Amino acid sequence: MEQTKAITVNRAFGDIVEGEAIVSEEGFSPRYDLDRWSGIISRPGHKLEGLSITGKILFFPSAKGGVAAGWAFHDIKHKGLAPKAFVFGVTNPVMVQGAIFANITITEGWDCVPHDVIRTGDIVRVDPQLRRIVLVSRK
Repeated sequence: MEQTKAITVNRAFGDIVEGEAIVSEEGFSPRYDLDRWSGIISRPGHKLEGLSITGKILFFPSAKGGVAAGWAFHDIKHKGLAPKAFVFGVTNPVMVQGAIFANITITEGWDCVPHDVIRTGDIVRVDPQLRRIVLVSRK
């Protein structure tokens, strides 16, 4: 029997969520990388350019940006374009505050590199209380 594939995170907030993963090796800014009217990564040259974040569980090594993140997260949540969760390697207080204000699950720090365990398209479960992300099924 194959061992359950999981990632342990250092910090987490929010509801338990399950959904399709998008795994990036590039950081994320809700202000500069995202079209907040469509939920699509729109910055030319971003490795996820053209992908929708709506209803997804997003893995980014870092958060980019500052003050604008707080209102940007609330804005996309209000428009129905928010992801189910943000999984960051490193983030900042403004991104955390924005996610909490918008009630979007968020985690920071991990015990292994996500793309070693999870691939874009996989179904994962994020459990903030246990500080674990579990691979539910492969794409």
